[in-house]
Order: sequence, then C-alpha cells, then structure tokens
Amino acid sequence: MFLRSARAELIALLLFALVLLGIGIGLRDPWPSDEPRFALVARWMVEHGQWLFPHRGHELYPDKPPVFMWLQAFFYLIVRSWRVAFLLPSLLSGLMTLGLVYDLGRRLWNHRSGLLAAAALLLTIHFTYQFRNAQIDPLEVGWITLANYGLLRHLLLGPNWRWFAVGCFFAGVGVITKGVGVLALLMLAPFLFARWRGWRHLALPRGGWRWAGSLALFLVPILAWLVPMVLTAHLDGDPQHAAYVQNILFGQTVHRYATPTGHIHSPFYFLGIMATDWLPLALLLPWAIPAWWRRLKRRDARYLLPLGWWLLVLMFFSLSPGKRDVYILPALPMVALAMGPLLPGLLRKLGPRRALFGLTLLLASLLSVAAALAMTRHPHWAMQIERSLDPRIWRVLLAIGVSGLLAAALFRVRRAALGWAFFALALWSLYGLWGYPILNGDRSALDVMQRARQLAGPQVTLGLVAWKEQNLLMAQGPVAEFGFLRPWSQQYRAATHWLHADPSQRRLFMLQQAMGDCVDRAKATHIGHANRREWWLVPADALVPGCVPADGRDDD
Repeated sequence: MFLRSARAELIALLLFALVLLGIGIGLRDPWPSDEPRFALVARWMVEHGQWLFPHRGHELYPDKPPVFMWLQAFFYLIVRSWRVAFLLPSLLSGLMTLGLVYDLGRRLWNHRSGLLAAAALLLTIHFTYQFRNAQIDPLEVGWITLANYGLLRHLLLGPNWRWFAVGCFFAGVGVITKGVGVLALLMLAPFLFARWRGWRHLALPRGGWRWAGSLALFLVPILAWLVPMVLTAHLDGDPQHAAYVQNILFGQTVHRYATPTGHIHSPFYFLGIMATDWLPLALLLPWAIPAWWRRLKRRDARYLLPLGWWLLVLMFFSLSPGKRDVYILPALPMVALAMGPLLPGLLRKLGPRRALFGLTLLLASLLSVAAALAMTRHPHWAMQIERSLDPRIWRVLLAIGVSGLLAAALFRVRRAALGWAFFALALWSLYGLWGYPILNGDRSALDVMQRARQLAGPQVTLGLVAWKEQNLLMAQGPVAEFGFLRPWSQQYRAATHWLHADPSQRRLFMLQQAMGDCVDRAKATHIGHANRREWWLVPADALVPGCVPADGRDDD
C-alpha cells in the first residue's frame, strides 16, 4: 500500500470516506421524494412528543417504522440544526458499513484485502449516491451489514457466541427500521450447506441452547417497539392508532411484497441495476466470477457465505413484482467483501485497468460535452431539463467533467483506479459545495415558501391545499393544513370554510393542478415554480362560489 502503517492507511480511507459521504452537509435542506417526509415526521416528534406513532402533519404516517426518524430527531436534539441532523444517520451508517467491511476483510484474509474491499464499496456509485441522501435504506444497509458481521464472526471466525448474538439482535433492529432486516439471517443457509459438505475455513460451533438463545435476541428489538405500540393502540381506543398498527404490520410488509401497487418490474430488473448502479465494481465481475468459481471449487467457505447470501437476497427481491433499485443495496457490502482479496491481482491486469480508465473517460466526456452544448447551443433536451433545474448547474457539470478528463490524463491506464478515485472526489465535492446551494431553493421548496410568506405578510396564516411534504417542512410563519392523504376536493372544502372564517388574515397556498376552474386567477397571485409544480396564493375573493374542483392525482 502507500502509507507506513495499516492504521494510517485505514485512517486515510475513513477520512476520504468522510469527505465523499459528508461534503455539503449543512448546505441544503431535505429534497424530495422521501427526505422531506422523514424530516417532517422527525420534526413533529420533537415539537409534539409523538414518538410512538409518527405523524405527517396532523395525519398518522404508517408507511415506515419510526427508527430512522427517531435518529434524525435525536441528532437534531444534539446539533440543533435540521440541515445537519437529517443527513447524519446516513453518514454515520456509511462510515460504520465501511469499517465493518474492512474489519471482516482483514480478519478473513489480511489488511490489504479489507482496505481494498472497503475502498471498492466506497467508490461504487450506488453506495456513495445513496449514503449522501437521507433515506431509510442507507441506515438499513448499516444494520444488515452489522448483523452480517456478527454472524460471520461466529460462522467463519468463531465460535463467537457474543458476536452471533449481536448479529441476531441487529437483524431485529433492521426489521423495525424497514422490515427486511430478517434477510441477514439467510446467512445461515449457505453456512448449513457448507457445514454439511465439509467446506474449509468454517467454524463448527456447538451448543443447541446457545443457538436458540441467540436467535431469540432477534425478537428483542421487535418486541420492544411492537408491544408498547400495540398496547397503546388497544388501551386508548383510537381507531386511527388501530388502523396504524394494522397497516404497519401487514400493509407495509406482507401485502407490499406479495401484491405491490407500484414500481412493477421484470424478474431480471436487478441484473440491470447491478450492471449500471454498481459501477465501477460491476466492471470487474467478468474477471471476478471465474476467480470466485475456482475458490468455490476448492470449498472455501469465506467466499461461499457472502456470495451465497448475495444470491439469496437477489432471489428474494426478484420474486416480488414490486422492485426499486435500493432494494438490492444491502447485498453490495458483501459483494465488495468477497471482491477484496481478488483486487490486488485484478488491478494488476491490463483488462480491468482499461475498463476503469474507459469508464472514467466516458463519463467525464459525456458530462463535459453535454454541459458545453447546454451552455452554448441550448438544445431542446437542455431546455426541458432547465424547467426543473437552475441553468447554473451546467457549470457544475462542466467542472466535474473536466475534472474527470484531467484525472484520466494524469493517471492514465496504469493507475486507472486512482483516476476513478480522483474523479469521484471531484464529482461529489463539486456537487456538494457548488451544486447544493444552486439546486436547494427549488428542490427543497424553500424559495417558493419564502416567496409565499413575503406576498402574504408575516401575520397571515397560509392554508396548504394539495401540498407536498416539503411545503409544510419549509413553510415560513403560521400555517394550517387540511390533511395530506385526503382527496383534493375534501381539502378544498375544508380550506374554503377555514378561509371564509377570517379572510383578512388567511390565504390559501394551492397547487395549480388542484385549482381547476374554482379559482379566479386574475384575483390570485402566482407564487412560483418548485419541484416541477406551479403554486398560487389565493385570497377569499378569488374563490368561485359553489365550485369544488375535481379530485386529481400527483404521483411525484
């Protein structure tokens, strides 16, 4: 390696990871689609003390368990800044995941294998992109990787019953975070096969009661959340709480897996995701798969368990009709772990180095050419993009592209891996430090909410109709809302009654699509554009008497 000691190299990698995953934190607010929703729920927890039953405004939010929002609220109580707090769970989960992959690689093979496995994971586009966002999936990846770490410490490096217990416990934490933490326990399937067939590098722990006791710890975090929630819903008699329990336990788990209503894709969907989102790691698979196969034929369980688990996870998610790219993300750390010991040899081969160099050159060239054309020729596709993005973003993309071309020229084929690392550093640094401030006003709805407050005045209460989570989250001054999931017509009826009760001190903040013919636009004020939507400020005299707009749909 490059530094004098293994510790120095690990510290250097973690500092590099801190930059890649953390640069730009504090420079933007939550962005749709999911970030404003979770931050809004977390803020409601802090402001109203509703920790057990999450709320999106005044409505319950039953789509996800509350663990991720708990952490966001916890970090807010420490740092007192939502711009920082909402991204900290993903950042810390990413650093933890990298550290776990490194330590497993070091223990299973050696320091170099662990370090390269963690570096390959960090520099994979899917990992870096997702862990820079405030969604539940990065945290879920962290819990599942921690569970896998505990299981592998026991199954390959054990017996180590403490780590096995830790693994089972955090698989349960993964369940109350997003439901799929139980997938970590699928690691037992390739272990049992390897034990049956007498594979090498396999621990042979004995003790039936210890297996049962450790596996029982899987239920501890689940019951710690489930029992108080169910008891509270039963004792308070609130039908909304009862509906919440039913939805969170069945509607968002079993029914969502078996009969999803959206994101329907073919059984081969994740193959395309891994081929593209897992770049540049995916480029090495044509060389890695034969190498893995040779080691599997030698019955090396150190490869069978992580790779077998990857295939089981892939099969599990492929069987469901509903698929999203992030579903397969928990498998990525185990694939990088199995790739680690191969990387020293692969990076000496000309083919993998040419592939890495070609990827850097291709992406940098595409960004540079596209940005230059958009800035000089203004083609139709660029004008379409600029309807939802600030045109200044082309300068950022041009700078990123030129940085990639510079990396390709400096490092060339011989040191193509370093060239990709330099390109990734430039990409995420420029995007975080320069791109975030440019895009934030529109993407977070901050600009349109500030504009609405300026037009309405400091004391006027804004009633939100057909709103999105970012509108309530970024609202300035006093606001009212009439439900999020309620049909637009019902929101409109409630809002008009509310508006007429005090027309001088109230205005409606409305989505243009929801206004229909029930608002006289000559008397209303167009506030602006945000998140590909148009928003209006509507006084009482702009409402058409007796008119109720038809229910619409906004899928974004």
